[in-house]
Amino acid sequence: MKRRNFIKLSASASVIGLTPFQLQAALKSFMPYVECPDISNRKLVLINLAGANDGLNTIIPLNQYDIYSNLRPTIKVPISGVNKYINLDSTLPDNQQIGLNPALTGFKSLYDKGWLRIMQSVGYPSQNKSHFKSTDLYLTGNDGNSLLNGQDTGWIGRFMELYYPDLIVETYPLAVEIGSNNTSLGFHAEEAHGLSLNISGQDPAGFYTVLNGLGGAPPLNIPDSDYGKQLEFITNIDSLSNTYAESISNAFNTGKNDVSYPDSDLANQLKTVARLISGDLGSKVYMVRISGFDTHNAQVQGVGEALGKHHSLLTDLSGSMEAFINDLNSQNLADDVVGLTFSEFGRKAAENGNLGTDHGEIAPMFVFGKPVAGGVSGTNPDLTEATSSNNYQIQTVQYDYRQTFATLLQNYLGADDSIIDATFFNHTLNDSFVNLRIEDLLKSEFDISKGCVASTNDPSKENKNWLVYPNPFRDVVNISGITAVETVSFRIYNASGMLLINKTDTLIDGKVTLNLFSFSSGVYFFEILCGGDKEIHKVVKI
Repeated sequence: MKRRNFIKLSASASVIGLTPFQLQAALKSFMPYVECPDISNRKLVLINLAGANDGLNTIIPLNQYDIYSNLRPTIKVPISGVNKYINLDSTLPDNQQIGLNPALTGFKSLYDKGWLRIMQSVGYPSQNKSHFKSTDLYLTGNDGNSLLNGQDTGWIGRFMELYYPDLIVETYPLAVEIGSNNTSLGFHAEEAHGLSLNISGQDPAGFYTVLNGLGGAPPLNIPDSDYGKQLEFITNIDSLSNTYAESISNAFNTGKNDVSYPDSDLANQLKTVARLISGDLGSKVYMVRISGFDTHNAQVQGVGEALGKHHSLLTDLSGSMEAFINDLNSQNLADDVVGLTFSEFGRKAAENGNLGTDHGEIAPMFVFGKPVAGGVSGTNPDLTEATSSNNYQIQTVQYDYRQTFATLLQNYLGADDSIIDATFFNHTLNDSFVNLRIEDLLKSEFDISKGCVASTNDPSKENKNWLVYPNPFRDVVNISGITAVETVSFRIYNASGMLLINKTDTLIDGKVTLNLFSFSSGVYFFEILCGGDKEIHKVVKI
């Protein structure tokens, strides 16, 4: 049995085989029978700060400013003057007192609205300070000790393949990447589903036009060989790209932007993402990219100045993020989007003598959006760690990067424990990231693990007015009413809370017959609405 199929079977079995107590607990992560927010349109937006962002000049530890100044006498963010740091929040404890780089006025605005959380000292066990290797680890869900989460598959691809199997056949990609010439490893799945699509420019409508002009009829006879398999893969990807391009073009043309954005490549990428979301594209994950953070030299333009290369990058990041969230909020879309930044590693605590910094280990992560609980997670890094004996590295990891991703996949998107363990597993600690979720990352009303309360619509409730049979079923299932009515409205959800069908049908001979042969095996929930009453039925497809 292939690994992917085993995982899918295990996930289904874990739902079907729950004890009553476990089932009651599991209800809190499923939409149909709990009072929860609608999670069907929720999305994640990832911003890759490529090159390794200098965290210590992004957020300055004010409680250790003297040590910071000694480590960085020429490139420190000044304590006074026009370009002094921005004080984040004077109400925070001393060990969380942070000064923002003066470029981060947008960050300050988002924080003051309660829409930004700063994650301190993010990394992973046994940090690898190679750009390529560390980026691969971040995208595959691994750490420096293990590749057991997969070398050829990415955590985004694994998650989407397992959590959204019913959407793989849709006419839109489950993920969209912008700002890179190649689809990142993070989107690779166990099977070649074509889960994602890369758009190198900012004109999806033009992208569709270009794709439509390419290629021709696919080859009729594909040889049974390694070459043939490669040809078949390319042909399938070409076909999917054309299919996806049409839906992306339609969403782009339908969507809009409500605010002005900075004139930059990153801003244009996020502007495109906002427009696609506005146009109701069904994609669940977006990734954009801003490069240039490998600041070995000329990080600042002169001794004692905050301005320079790093300041310009942060200005772009801050302004683009703020415009993006304000755009979504203006269109009443902000409840359904959470964004976060990640960088492959940080920089050394000490400057290098070239007005720059060399490769380090930890770096901050920024989680942003209206659903985010604003604040700071963790304390300022201990700068006394950085000595000549360890090459001026800060090595204490307060948060594994996978903790943030796993928390959002579970608490915001609603994935169950088995999906998280199939996406990430901390092989170094031999522990599940289900047990390592970050508290208070989301506001309660958006947190599935906290904001859901048991509904009175218990799937096991007796005296129901509707029958759903046969149960289990293979392909065809019937909805039949005990009392005579002409029509019935119903919704069908998968076990992840994803809405699959929402319609009203006329009863013929007292029933509605549905052919659900395209549904994968597993647990489904039928929500039947009639005459102001609502019933929930748990149904199994075999």
